Amino acid sequence: MSTRTALHGTRRLAAALLTAVLAGGALTACGGSGKSGDDTKAQAGAGFPRTIEHTMGSTKIPSKPKRVVVLDTGELDDVTMLGIKPVGAVSPHMKVDGGFPAYLKNKVGGVQDVGPMQEPNLERIASLKPDLILSSKVRHEKVYDKLSAIAPTVFTETTGYPWKANLEVHAKALGLEKQAARAMKDYESRAHALGEAISKKYDGKMPSVSVVRFVAGPTRLYQKASFSGVVLNDIGFERPKSQSSEDPDVNMLDVGPEEIDKAEADLVFVTAADSPEKTEEKDVTSNPVWKDLEAVKNDKVYTVPDETWMSGIGVQAAGKMLADVARATGVTLPAK
Repeated sequence: MSTRTALHGTRRLAAALLTAVLAGGALTACGGSGKSGDDTKAQAGAGFPRTIEHTMGSTKIPSKPKRVVVLDTGELDDVTMLGIKPVGAVSPHMKVDGGFPAYLKNKVGGVQDVGPMQEPNLERIASLKPDLILSSKVRHEKVYDKLSAIAPTVFTETTGYPWKANLEVHAKALGLEKQAARAMKDYESRAHALGEAISKKYDGKMPSVSVVRFVAGPTRLYQKASFSGVVLNDIGFERPKSQSSEDPDVNMLDVGPEEIDKAEADLVFVTAADSPEKTEEKDVTSNPVWKDLEAVKNDKVYTVPDETWMSGIGVQAAGKMLADVARATGVTLPAK
C-alpha cells in the first residue's frame, strides 16, 4: 500500500522522532519538568504509578495520563465520556460523511486525526507526545511494539460486544474507575427503566427488534453478541431467531435481498455504513420479500445513525440508542 511505502521510506525520520519523544519523556520522569514534592504526592494519591494487565501483557503507567491518543471509536467514546479530550484519535473506519463522530462534536474540537484506522500515522502520534495510547489487539496488534515505544500502550482484546469490560480497562489506565462505574450504572438503570416503560405500553410483552445494516457487500443482521445487541438486551427486547447468537465470534449474519425475511420483527432499525450506491439497500428495499415484512407494512422501520448504533461502542453512543428507541416506541425516555 502507498501508506506503508511512505512509512518505510521515512523510517530514519520516524526513528529520530521516536527517540526524541522518548528522551523527553525520560527527562520528565527524572524530574526535568520541575515538579514539586506536592505534585509527586498528588500523583501517588491518584494511584500512580500503576501497572495495567491487558491482552498484550502488562504496561506501567508512571503518572495520571493527560495526553491520550485513541485508535478506535470505542476508546474515543470512553475517554470523552470520562472528561478527557484526547490529543489524537482516528476517525471511524466505516463512515459515510468522514471525520469524527457527529454525536461527539462538542468534545473533539482540536483533536488531531492520526489515522487511517488500518495504519495509524506513527510519526504524527509521536509528535503529539502522548502519555497513554489506547486501542485493541484486533485493530493494531501488528504495531503494538511501535506504539509502546512511543508511550505506555494498553490494548483490549477486541471491540464491539465486550464494550463494558473494555470501559473498565480504559478507566483503570486513566485512573477513573469510579467515574466509569457510576456512568455504567446510570446507563443500565436508564435502559432498564426504558424497558419497563415499553413493556407497559405493549401490555406487558416486549416487542421483538431486528437490526439491519447496509454496507458495501451483503446486508448484515446484527446479533445479541454485538454492541447494539447488548444495548437492546439491556432494554429487554426480544430478538428474532436469526439474531439470537450470543457467541462473540458470531456477531452478524450476512443476507442477500431474497433472505431479508430473516429480519422479520415487530420493530426494525436500519443503519447504513456506506452510500446507497455501494450497498444492496436499493435491491433489498425494492424486493417483494422486504415489502412483505410486517414491520414494513406497519410502518415500524426506523432509520438510525450508524455512528452510534454500530461504531460508537460506548456509554455515550448507548445513550443515543436509548433515545432512538424511546422515539420509535413512543415512550418518554427516562431521565438520567
